[in-house]
Amino acid sequence: MRIVLVGPPGAGKGTQATRLAETLSVPHISTGDLFRANISQQTELGKLAKSYMDKGELVPDEVTIAMAKDRMEQPDAERGFLLDGFPRNVSQAEALDELLTTEAIKLDAVLDLEAPEEEVVKRIAGRRICRNDSSHVFHVTYKKPAREGVCDVCGGELYQRDDDSEETVRTRLEVYHTQTEPIIDYYKAQGLVVTIDSMGPVEEVTGRALAALKREGDDQ
Repeated sequence: MRIVLVGPPGAGKGTQATRLAETLSVPHISTGDLFRANISQQTELGKLAKSYMDKGELVPDEVTIAMAKDRMEQPDAERGFLLDGFPRNVSQAEALDELLTTEAIKLDAVLDLEAPEEEVVKRIAGRRICRNDSSHVFHVTYKKPAREGVCDVCGGELYQRDDDSEETVRTRLEVYHTQTEPIIDYYKAQGLVVTIDSMGPVEEVTGRALAALKREGDDQ
């Protein structure tokens, strides 16, 4: 299957993308991974992207699209892929359509993970990360450490990342509403959008998504 995953920050896209890609046996292609891989391998696209990033500028759409095209042409993506973080705006969605049309393939579904805005703010602003190991993540409401401010795993100090502050989260949400949310209407016009409630246990959300994809496949 060829799937695009969309949703606001804090909706659980990364977690669900990993779980769905594994279950469906397709590669999880995220924008962040594309940038990191190209930059670390010092590809021409990576060098170009880094030149913009070093100046504090946004990487142009055409560079991101070229990276995505290169990744989707890899052998492991022949049976399908799950795109996470791309397309990020309507112009990227149009470019993706053009690319897929050229390759005579099409998207099967666009999964829209929905979460109430206040819940998103609560999820992200409540995160606390261990200074010793960023993989040790806690939450002031959902996963409290035994001792406030202290990592249960290694005893390190727990802190709130700057980009997890409530003010920053609300700014990120505004960017999402302005730039990314319009692609949902774009894909609705093509009959591709499947809306998934992202609230509840991770396993339940994955189950909803897989059930919706199965229904979508049966209808086609």
